[in-house]
Amino acid sequence: MRTDDLETDLTRKTENSPRELLTRSFFFLCAALSVVTTVSIVALLITEAAKFFSFTAPLMGVTGETASLVDFLTGTTWQIHNQEFGVLALVSATLMITIGSAIIALPLGVATAIYLSEYASTQARSVLKPALEILAGVPTVVYGFFALIYITPALGVVLPGIGTFNILSASIVVGIMIIPMVASISEDAMSAVPDDLRQAGYGMGATKFDVSTGIVVPAALSGIFSSFILALSRAIGETMAVTVAAGAQAKFLNPLDPSSYLEGALPMTAAMVQLLTGDITGGGLAYRSLFAIGLVLFVITLIMNIISDYVAQKYREVY
Repeated sequence: MRTDDLETDLTRKTENSPRELLTRSFFFLCAALSVVTTVSIVALLITEAAKFFSFTAPLMGVTGETASLVDFLTGTTWQIHNQEFGVLALVSATLMITIGSAIIALPLGVATAIYLSEYASTQARSVLKPALEILAGVPTVVYGFFALIYITPALGVVLPGIGTFNILSASIVVGIMIIPMVASISEDAMSAVPDDLRQAGYGMGATKFDVSTGIVVPAALSGIFSSFILALSRAIGETMAVTVAAGAQAKFLNPLDPSSYLEGALPMTAAMVQLLTGDITGGGLAYRSLFAIGLVLFVITLIMNIISDYVAQKYREVY
């Protein structure tokens, strides 16, 4: 019997063994459970949100109060008891927190990743990277109280007109929260860059800084950009920290106006918490708006992840 035939026969016998079949079935069930859970969540959001909008509510058997899709997507006022459901008031606060946290986390995260990958010794990296990742294990509600008790009073010394609940404080604390994600993923991407590229740069007379910023960072750009999208997705979906720090009054703010960051507002996630913990009637219009907000949040996060995958595939370097 030839060697190839022998290897094929042994592989077939191994694959058909009871232990191998049991292992394969177990992993298949794990994968299937993940898919079913995801599909179930999406189906729940779509079906419950459909009951909220006037053009789909009759199809879902809803005969009570409904809301207009156009008013929901274009309105700038969010008031539950006055039956005004303009989601832009919530989206603007979420967008402002995302922008503010990005300004803090992205440069600090990349700079930290460059240090860990290119400058830190093996011993220093073994201590600093786990210490940095501990930040990801702190409960988010603790971050919210940290912002309320420490960050906001500190900002009040510099900015006397700032409110107790404000977007700036929430942005800072969310930025601190997502630094470990940016730093860790970016450092992994930079560490995957072959040393041959670094040595080629040194051979051309480049300095450590030139190699780090001119060779390593561009070579790891797809991984770095992916870390940005994942971190910003985390910032968009953050709940407890912004619920405590940002405020509970929905208002439409201009993200391009710096003074708007000194005011309090209601992000989408905090609005969902407010609806769940309030005295709304289960099955009513306010209750169904909860799923409409969740669907908008899901679509935004999905779009960001699609962009991340596209950029990662387009600019991925194969070594």
